[in-house]
Amino acid sequence: MQAADLPDTLPVFPLPGALLLPRARLPLHIFEPRYLQMLEDCLKTPQRLIGMVQPMPTSANPEGLHAIGCAGRVSQFSETEDGRYLITLTGISRFRIQNEISGFTPYRRCNVSWTGFDRDLGRTETDQGFDRGRFLGLLERFFSARELSTDWDSLQDADDELLINSLSMLLDFEPEDKQALLEAPCLSTRRETLVTLIEFALRGGSSEEILQ
Repeated sequence: MQAADLPDTLPVFPLPGALLLPRARLPLHIFEPRYLQMLEDCLKTPQRLIGMVQPMPTSANPEGLHAIGCAGRVSQFSETEDGRYLITLTGISRFRIQNEISGFTPYRRCNVSWTGFDRDLGRTETDQGFDRGRFLGLLERFFSARELSTDWDSLQDADDELLINSLSMLLDFEPEDKQALLEAPCLSTRRETLVTLIEFALRGGSSEEILQ
């Protein structure tokens, strides 16, 4: 998809902790009537885009949203017998919310800007400073502490972007941490943020300095 094809308005799906990144895939289960309507309307558009965004409620605005989200194209969908949908969004580009559009639909829609996210529409990113061996060692400690299992051969073989972005999306971090991973300007910064979050979790959430 080219920058010129991106629309000025998007339906947005506020979902705490659900992170979508460019070129990555996010499976979703759609069952609320307003989001079933959103999906139906989305499938009628040429781009088939839905904007994933983290809620940011405040006392002044309980329905507040973070300014930056990521648009995904509905690349797969199937309907269950009871009328729910299982869909997959493929990340296209991040966006910045300009303002919310009131009325007209049961779901939320926003005017958005794609400026500043040209990298998202480009080629797969690489991480020049990536020490994969050290990173996987840290990850092994994290998985062991959480009693999680994974296919280590697949992690070893995955390219930089797939590895870092998949872990950013899958690992169980707080919504604000997920937002920090989303807003990282490049893959190297996202990897550094991810390492910081994993190290913080391994210390039990303590803010003490890490012993190198």
